[in-house]
Amino acid sequence: MSATQIAFPIPEAALAGLDHEAFMAAFADVAEHSPWVAAEAFAAGPFVRREDLIAAFEAAMRAASHEQQLALIRAHPDLAGRAAIAGDIAEDSRKEQAGAGLDRLTAEEFSRFTRLNDAYRARFGFPFIFAVKGATKHMILDAFEARLGNSPQAEFETALAQIARIFRFRLEDRIVVA
Repeated sequence: MSATQIAFPIPEAALAGLDHEAFMAAFADVAEHSPWVAAEAFAAGPFVRREDLIAAFEAAMRAASHEQQLALIRAHPDLAGRAAIAGDIAEDSRKEQAGAGLDRLTAEEFSRFTRLNDAYRARFGFPFIFAVKGATKHMILDAFEARLGNSPQAEFETALAQIARIFRFRLEDRIVVA
C-alpha cells in the first residue's frame, strides 16, 4: 500500500502490506514530534497484528538512549498549556485534550493547570505526561498533584509508561481489528 492510499482506520490485515513510505505516512506522528519512533518500529516489522505494532512502538522507545527518551518526553505539550490554548499543538494532542475537557476550563482551572505545569517543569525538567483519553480534568489534576511528590527517576519512568499508553490509544484509533 502506498502513502497516497492511507485512509483511517487501517484494517489490521493491511498492516503487513505497508511499505516504509506508507507506514511513515500513517504512523510517523504517533510519537509526538518524534518520527524516529515509528521508523524504529517499522524495522521490527512486518506486522500482522495491531498488538505487535503497539509493542514495537514501546520497544523502540524503551531501547532509545536516555537523551532520546528525554527529547521524546519534552516533545509533548503541557496539558491545558499556553501552546494548547493557542492551537499550537499536534492534532492528536488537541483532540485528546479536548476529549478530556481541557479546552473548556474555567479561569480558576486554567490557573491551577498553569501553576501545576510550572511547578512540575521546575521540579523535573520536562512536561507532565498523562494519557488523557478517557480521563476527566479532575482525574488529571489529582494525578498531577500526586506525581509532583515522585522522585525524578520514578517520574521519568512514569512519563515513559504514559507515553506507551498514548501510543496504544493512538494506534488503536488508527487500526481496526476485524
